[in-house]
Amino acid sequence: MERENQIARERRAYNITVLGLCETRWTQSGQVKLNTGDMILYSGHEEEDAHHTEGVAFMLSHEAQNALINWEAAGPRIIYASFKTKKENIKLNIIQCYAPTNDKDEETNDKLKEKDMIILMGDLNAKIGSDNSGYEEVMGRQGLGKMNENGEMLADFCAFNNMIIGGSVFPHRRIHKATWVSPDHRIENQIDHICVGRKYRRST
Repeated sequence: MERENQIARERRAYNITVLGLCETRWTQSGQVKLNTGDMILYSGHEEEDAHHTEGVAFMLSHEAQNALINWEAAGPRIIYASFKTKKENIKLNIIQCYAPTNDKDEETNDKLKEKDMIILMGDLNAKIGSDNSGYEEVMGRQGLGKMNENGEMLADFCAFNNMIIGGSVFPHRRIHKATWVSPDHRIENQIDHICVGRKYRRST
């Protein structure tokens, strides 16, 4: 658990209450308490002897653990958690995703409750680009590159659920936009995203 404890120390240094993790490579699902006091909720392939690939998880601070209402593992690419907020009758729902390819097998397009605050985040392999034509209500013009199929699926999902793609709205230096860089540093992609409900736009 040394790697996980190191991540927990980084989480604390950046004051992150709920940290989403991708490519954990853990099988099955469950929760683990670290020596640091952090808790990990994880979701992977159901079979114990499955290949150690993919996998998603949340790392929760003490505050997040106390606010946790419930959580659900949905295989190696999706995990969901619901938290209490300071606002009465409003929950914070967070979905952590991992989409390594332009894969349409995972169906996440269920209509989400509009009164709750929803955060969708993760390695979605979704390039959204800087051309927001037709998606003005969903994204800004601050993305990198050109939109790919996963990017179009993400934009459509956000449009359907009244969400915006956070990193595309406000200007950032290029070095802060890229979430993946090739080993030779020649290619930069923005494929990790955090999406929130449109009425919480100012929170991004």
